[in-house]
Amino acid sequence: MKLLASLLMAAALAAPALSASAADAVPKAPAKPDLVQGEAKYAQICVACHAADGNSAIAANPKLAQQHPEYLVKQLQEFKSGKRADPVMQGMAAILTDEDMRNVAWWLASKPAKEGFAKDKNLVSLGERIYRGGLPDRAIAACAGCHSPNGAGIPAQYPRLAGQHADYTVKQLNDFRVAKRGNSTQMVDVAAKLNDREIQAVSDYIAGLR
Repeated sequence: MKLLASLLMAAALAAPALSASAADAVPKAPAKPDLVQGEAKYAQICVACHAADGNSAIAANPKLAQQHPEYLVKQLQEFKSGKRADPVMQGMAAILTDEDMRNVAWWLASKPAKEGFAKDKNLVSLGERIYRGGLPDRAIAACAGCHSPNGAGIPAQYPRLAGQHADYTVKQLNDFRVAKRGNSTQMVDVAAKLNDREIQAVSDYIAGLR
């Protein structure tokens, strides 16, 4: 009986320790993004190129306001690792921690995007056709399938495109076309089938989406 009592006592004492170890083994959920810190870090590092509210006025630099935060975090992580090549952005991302990236991304997502507009009326119909229906005869998928008919994208999967600067979109599609930007196999495959006129047309159409 004394042996049984000793075993029961040992088991009782060990249980809390085991429970604590099990609790320690469960990964902690990321802290809720701090928008105040995100705004401060953005003002320190990003504002010169992307404007105070994330609506860049420079056509070569993307509008980031209202972008899906998970997508922004992914891009920053890939700039930092070099998976997405850009010497300027790699340098900026290198000084950001994962927490910084989350804070900045969620702050940008909270800012409303300013509307853009298409400039080339001669290309609008071609751009609309590619964006909404693709070019089936060349196995080019419709952009709307992933980025939604109004360019809002799909959270955590596909970025918002509506109102994006046409010049920026042209450059990205050209970089995808030659695999200079290789962090999306799907986009590399699509862009490889587009010619210069088609890239310009769909980029201009996207600029006017809202």
